[in-house]
Amino acid sequence: MTTDKDHFKLNRCRKNLRRDVGKAIADFNMIEDGDLVMVCLSGGKDSYTLLDILLSLQKHAPIEFHIQAVNLDQKQPGFPEQVLPRYLESKNIDFKVIEQDTYSIVTEKVPEGKTYCALCSRLRRGIFYNYAESIGADKIALGHHRDDIVETLFLNMFFGGKLKAMPPKLLSDDKRNVVIRPLAYSKESEISRYAELMHFPIIPCNLCGSQDNLQRQAIKAMLQQWETLYPGRIETIFRSIANVSLSQLADTVLFPFKELRAAKESSEKLHRVELI
Repeated sequence: MTTDKDHFKLNRCRKNLRRDVGKAIADFNMIEDGDLVMVCLSGGKDSYTLLDILLSLQKHAPIEFHIQAVNLDQKQPGFPEQVLPRYLESKNIDFKVIEQDTYSIVTEKVPEGKTYCALCSRLRRGIFYNYAESIGADKIALGHHRDDIVETLFLNMFFGGKLKAMPPKLLSDDKRNVVIRPLAYSKESEISRYAELMHFPIIPCNLCGSQDNLQRQAIKAMLQQWETLYPGRIETIFRSIANVSLSQLADTVLFPFKELRAAKESSEKLHRVELI
């Protein structure tokens, strides 16, 4: 039973999420007039929230765009295949369920005891990219949020030796698809609260029996500890991703360090003037 207090919390969450998603869309020109946006729906809190907020914005946006929800049924044992269709049909949402047995491929290729996540993600991405092209989708919307982006930044630094994260908007390597992350400015805590208040029928992502991505879990725990000790730290880290000073880093490809020279002639002229 929904109380007045819950109703107030829900409206506040929705308002915050709509504000953040709207700003992300505007800042990165994620959605344009006439676009067909393919929303990848996993059954988790993030993708449910993404779809719900985009549908809400669609009703009031100054432009017209279309949405199709797409889910990939990977034939994992125990996957509740009726949950998403039942939910989407009840909301009268245009959707497509793609059925491909990637589960067998992953379990065959990945050694026992290793996480399936990396290979599973690559297979899903390829299937979604191909389907998006087949329906003429202009954008592929994924449910990654602000905390995912910050976690990825530290994963790449600590374990890959690279300074990169997840961009809010991305052109795929083959130039066929544009990927957008409208939740890029949204906090995971806000999304979790919204999903709970909306009573989304969440499908767990551990049906494959794979171990958690231990590196990402360690980064998440580190960031949560920082946030507890220093509230606002995750937001500050995220802002730094959008405020880059290349001359203060050390990438010789992106900044011409080798070409830097002091303006000696100007300095000598100034020195002579001072003597006079």
